[in-house]
Amino acid sequence: MLNIGGEQVLMIDSDSHVIENESTWAYLGPSEEPFRPRLVQSATEPGQQCWLLDGKEVGFRPRDRTEHELVELSESTGREMRTSTGARELTRADQRLEQMDQVGIDVQVMHNSLWLSQVTVNPDAELALCRSYNRWMGNTWAQDKERLRWTCLPPTLSITDAVKEVRWCKENGAVGISLRPLEGDRHLTDPYFFPIYEEAQSLDLPITVHIANACPAHVELVKQSLFWRFRVPTVAACHTYLKSDVPEQFPKLRVGFIEAGAQWLVWVLEGVVRVLNLPMNATLDLLAKKRVWIACEYEDHLPYIIQYAGEDQLIIGTDFGHTDPFSNVKALNTFVERTDVTNGVKKKIVKDNAEAFFGL
Repeated sequence: MLNIGGEQVLMIDSDSHVIENESTWAYLGPSEEPFRPRLVQSATEPGQQCWLLDGKEVGFRPRDRTEHELVELSESTGREMRTSTGARELTRADQRLEQMDQVGIDVQVMHNSLWLSQVTVNPDAELALCRSYNRWMGNTWAQDKERLRWTCLPPTLSITDAVKEVRWCKENGAVGISLRPLEGDRHLTDPYFFPIYEEAQSLDLPITVHIANACPAHVELVKQSLFWRFRVPTVAACHTYLKSDVPEQFPKLRVGFIEAGAQWLVWVLEGVVRVLNLPMNATLDLLAKKRVWIACEYEDHLPYIIQYAGEDQLIIGTDFGHTDPFSNVKALNTFVERTDVTNGVKKKIVKDNAEAFFGL
């Protein structure tokens, strides 16, 4: 917990990460062994490790930095990124809990790293890998069911299997269903995903749209820009979802857009109300009406954003385990120290809104 205006407040980290490793695949069955990814040195990015599947480098593997490198990076950027390998890779859940304690985090919602890009087009392989990942995370949750929560991977190449899988995940600590802004050649408002949405609202599980891109053609086109590759599709997916009638078709479905920040939110909201022919002041409750949450960054211009988007649909995270320009293990600490945001708003963003979104 951290002190907000003299009150000890439960702190929920809505965006933390795990780094997949060999133990992630411990739950593959004997017949699924051919689908086991191998961790190798990348042939295209010197000094970088990657996962190899069917002879191809797949998915996303953050660079594994040494402790010394993490110290230097933290000192040079002014952002705390020192996390232990055991904490990042969940080989030592106790270390992760210790590091959470050090910065006052009570609950972490953990997202994957590998699936930020497309991993396979083989439905059998996807089912095997998603199922192994989900069992691995379910086993981690069993080590502390209150504090270590996670978002699950539905094998979207087989919707029937995806629906079955999310049911198991709900029973084993999952608090969200991870989908990417682009899933192959489909976007999130495609009716193809409706069975997942139906199951999600039945199970009271939100859809967590973390920055990602599973459309290889688009990734190749914009490969020179990580911003364009991952963040831009997330913003566009939010705009498309808000102006669609999907929220009305699934009146209990909650959807969150994670790690894209919130600086773009006013622009998107104003664009949507114009498209829907609504008055401009409709931006203030549009997110609530559509049951959409946005993960802001601790440095976002929140007083301005809240004027147009309200204060009830914003959550926040640390990006624990990654080392990109938006990662900071102490993000929540820095956020609660701000003087331009009221204590009431701070409490909503770090606790109340996250509890409402994830159903905690």
